[in-house]
Amino acid sequence: MPLTLAQAFNPRANSIGFLRWLMAFMVIFSHAGPLGGFYDGKDLGTQWSDEQSLGGVAVSGFFFLSGFLITRSRMGRASTGRYFWRRVLRIFPAFWLSLLVVAFVFAPIAWLRVNGTLSGYLSAPQDSPLTYFFNNMWLPMNQNGIAGLGVGIPFYAVSGGGFDWNGSAWTLAYEFTAYILVGILGAFGALANRKVGGLVAGGILVLAAMQWLWAGDPSKAFPFLSGNIYFLLLLAPFAFGMVFALFGDKIPIDDRIAVGAAIIAVLTYGKGGWLAYGQYFFMYALMWFAIRATKLNRWERFGDFSYGIYIFAWPVMYLASFFGLENEGWLVYHLVIVFAVHVLAFLSWHLIEKPAMSLKDWTPRWLDWILRTWWSPVSLALKRRLVDPRYSSTAFAAGLRAEAINRSGDGSAS
Repeated sequence: MPLTLAQAFNPRANSIGFLRWLMAFMVIFSHAGPLGGFYDGKDLGTQWSDEQSLGGVAVSGFFFLSGFLITRSRMGRASTGRYFWRRVLRIFPAFWLSLLVVAFVFAPIAWLRVNGTLSGYLSAPQDSPLTYFFNNMWLPMNQNGIAGLGVGIPFYAVSGGGFDWNGSAWTLAYEFTAYILVGILGAFGALANRKVGGLVAGGILVLAAMQWLWAGDPSKAFPFLSGNIYFLLLLAPFAFGMVFALFGDKIPIDDRIAVGAAIIAVLTYGKGGWLAYGQYFFMYALMWFAIRATKLNRWERFGDFSYGIYIFAWPVMYLASFFGLENEGWLVYHLVIVFAVHVLAFLSWHLIEKPAMSLKDWTPRWLDWILRTWWSPVSLALKRRLVDPRYSSTAFAAGLRAEAINRSGDGSAS
């Protein structure tokens, strides 16, 4: 029998880092359509699929791997507070950096290119650069444009006159929503009892299938889904990753299954059925590759650049349009963009992301003092009074059960 996912997956020897970099790279190539005017102004992949671009395929892969890794992380020993703190550190510092770079470096350069002077930029009456950061800092992109910049570039014609300095960043709000979901499930023990967690993840997958197969209207049961196809578009891959984390001991990692899954994924992408079921075969093939291609496990030895690539690629491509880089041809365009984006991703990782993640176990001194001297004794007393280890899946309950077993063993020995 082939190894199961739980047996085969090695957190220290896999190619997930390479896959995330590759999918960030796919997003660049896909967005070169509307941003650079290539592929008739369409995202790459839409020439073959009526359902998803290659960039969209990459994003679904991101969400799947994230669902798998984040759920595994939440099933660990970290507290709920520590879990959310780590998620905040991973998403917000680099995202805030990208907003500041766009508003106070990229957009001023574009303004200077268009107007020949920086005069009037900060006082622009339309979509002020001074509000760009604060309007977007909590992830939902409430201000896309800055100072009316963008008239005449390829994206302006493709979008029907829209302005958007970071058209990839909208997915981050859904990503963090998924983090919140996993955090809540962990807090209420739904991940310790994997049947409950699986029921939630399976419910999301069923709702997504209903949406894509027109087999009902999920918004009738869940009004917040009304008019928003993106929630299930992105949360379904994340939920599938949750299933892989929860039931890894039931999922075989088989070469033959992987080849068949890859073939089905390609066929559904071109012929139809990708969103309803084809994408899940693609995700199985991704996980198989992550486990089997162990020689790529050192891909991130210089840093994890995938997030930096994702949040900076669109702004760099948008800025390049003001200088007509697309007129230099497809090859030159992509070489320049890829190089520039990797430089920014390198700086983002080493200057912001890595230092931020080094604080994942940090607690302010005043809060640590409160927790140790006041809250910890109170919390311990409450837990001992309220928690019944027979009906609890918490780590504290597991400790109580271990204490009872030890006492029982000591009694037997005497």
